[in-house]
Amino acid sequence: MNLVPKAIFLTRGVGYHKDRLTSFEEALRKAEIARFNLVNVSSIFPPHCRVISKEKGLEKLQSGQIVFTVMARIDCNEFRRLLSASIGLAIPQDRSQHGYLSEYHTHGKKEQETGDYAEDLAASMLATTMGVDIDMDKSWNERKELWKLGGKFYRTQNVTQAAVCPNGLWATALAAAVLIL
Repeated sequence: MNLVPKAIFLTRGVGYHKDRLTSFEEALRKAEIARFNLVNVSSIFPPHCRVISKEKGLEKLQSGQIVFTVMARIDCNEFRRLLSASIGLAIPQDRSQHGYLSEYHTHGKKEQETGDYAEDLAASMLATTMGVDIDMDKSWNERKELWKLGGKFYRTQNVTQAAVCPNGLWATALAAAVLIL
């Protein structure tokens, strides 16, 4: 059986509730993935895989289906605490090569900063799997918005969710990459 995903979609959600688990469930509902049996997997973006819209991805799945995801999740119940979760992708221009997905979650950072860090993390982690030393300042081409790692080019992107914890409730922020077989 070949379990190499052919497509992937990105989603995010935030949930609030007096119960921690229910806040997570609410975040899954906002991300529109609560109806699946989610299995967390590690971080390789498969060769020949393509990023599709969430709408197209959801059309390919059935309620109750076992679905593989790379998920970043964070929660808290501290009033006014900022939390954020992000999935970063490093995708090769040569689609016969694999890329990388990173999961990152943190307190105190806004969405843009968290997303940028998740992208940097995906690129640097991909470089280490390739055995390439990376100089973060020299490897990024801002004009082309590409990373050059080991002589090959990669683009990055992210999906990020931030939240501020309200008084008396749990907040959960999650970001996910959903793999379609």
